[in-house]
Amino acid sequence: MGVFVIILGIYLLITAFLGYLGYKHTKSSKDYMVAGGNIHPYLMGMAYGATFISTSAIVGFGGVAAFYGMSMLWLTFANIFVGIFIAFVFFGKKTRALGQKYKAFTFPHLLGSHYESIFIRKWSAALMSIVLPLYAAAVMIGGARFLEQSLKMNYSTALWILSLVVLAYVYFGGLRGVVYTDAFQGTLMFVMMLVIIIFTYVKLGGVSIAHARLAGMNSLVPAAFLKQGMTGFASMPIFLSQNWYFVISTLVLGVGIGVLAQPQLIVRYMTVKSNKELNRAMVFGGIFILFMTGVAFTVGALSNVFFYETSQKIAMTASIVSAAGPNTDLVIPMFLTQAFPSWLYYFFLLGLLAAAMSTLSGQFHFISTSLSYDLFGKTSKDDPRKTLFLARVGLLVGFAVTVIVAYRLPGNIIALATSIFFGLCAAAFLPMYAGALWWPRATKAAATWSMLVGSLLYLFLCIFVYTKSSSIFGVAKAFIGRSSLAGTGSLSYIDPLLFALPASIVVFILVSLFTKPLNRVEEY
Repeated sequence: MGVFVIILGIYLLITAFLGYLGYKHTKSSKDYMVAGGNIHPYLMGMAYGATFISTSAIVGFGGVAAFYGMSMLWLTFANIFVGIFIAFVFFGKKTRALGQKYKAFTFPHLLGSHYESIFIRKWSAALMSIVLPLYAAAVMIGGARFLEQSLKMNYSTALWILSLVVLAYVYFGGLRGVVYTDAFQGTLMFVMMLVIIIFTYVKLGGVSIAHARLAGMNSLVPAAFLKQGMTGFASMPIFLSQNWYFVISTLVLGVGIGVLAQPQLIVRYMTVKSNKELNRAMVFGGIFILFMTGVAFTVGALSNVFFYETSQKIAMTASIVSAAGPNTDLVIPMFLTQAFPSWLYYFFLLGLLAAAMSTLSGQFHFISTSLSYDLFGKTSKDDPRKTLFLARVGLLVGFAVTVIVAYRLPGNIIALATSIFFGLCAAAFLPMYAGALWWPRATKAAATWSMLVGSLLYLFLCIFVYTKSSSIFGVAKAFIGRSSLAGTGSLSYIDPLLFALPASIVVFILVSLFTKPLNRVEEY
């Protein structure tokens, strides 16, 4: 433990130093919001990946892979193909050009400028400021739970330590501080996942033996999961079964498609000075995402082999603590604690802390700019010093809301909260965002109605119909006495994204065809 405290101290000193570098180079609102627009491709690629992948991916989704098996690797494919290749090649370059055209520093500003709509800018900023703390809280919980499990630390203490360190370097360093620390933390995360996968296979007897043992555990799949369509830990669930819908529609599509409309990631495109740098950043980001998600989901599924060989339990039953029931959020921390020597485990702990901090910093930064610059600010022509001051005030407000949400969320929430946020972003913003990049015929009215229909329909389904989320919010149960308006029918387990995104797309296209196109202006 003493050695770990020393290593942790060194890590925090490096993080503080990088935050200080960001502070020294943050002289204007442009520095605070888009890191001056001249970040090195390696820094951008690693910062993009480290913001995208957090403890929600490693701890939350890794734990889900322990319950649902190797079918989660489809999310790795979606993350790389959609979240990296399509995002950088088809969205990134045009987004960067559009951002320069409108001198936009934030995603809401970009949309509001293109569609000449203050309402779009304000609504998108307000929606993200309200909902993003749910995602940020999920990341915060993942990091805090890991500290709690590994260091036998009080959960509240762990939560405050983690969040206050991130708050400090985002407050002073802005996006420069975020990018510098994210690149360092992302590099640490990459090394951590490489070590984890190697040691996991060594622990379980090699690659082929480990996977053969997992495939031989089909008879141990719980009866409830078999009833929902699960066929085994190393195979896909039955097509269109309840289990299939959760894995594919909620996790793979929700996160895989939703990444294209993530505001805290989109702003990263604006931090490099040319498309050439963006192409180079894509290579770094793609390799990073492959290791982060591929390793997390593989190790999560293979943890069943370890738990069964050591305790005659699968991961689901091994994660039961007292009367709380199975908890996906505890599987990865428990596996790393029990399977690896303490010195190696402390290194993993450091990497997971880096994962939590890198994503939290991007989330806090976006909340601060949404509140101060888009929601309550005026335009990019404001006094830069005033904008910088308001951004830091917005950061403090967003931080307070996130901590409150983190205390109120239940267990088993990390993966679900992440998919809700990603799905909402896709339903609300993806059609009009794509329209701004590729369809000159798109209109202001279409963008407005698409955003409203997508966001409100998604939220309605989450709160009143989709059982996995509506049972957490409790609003439907309070009004009608059950968790879902759909009862136990198929609508209760089909992710809201499958309804809200198509509705948003249809509204965007139809309203554009029947309303007057915009008269373009150069500045907003």
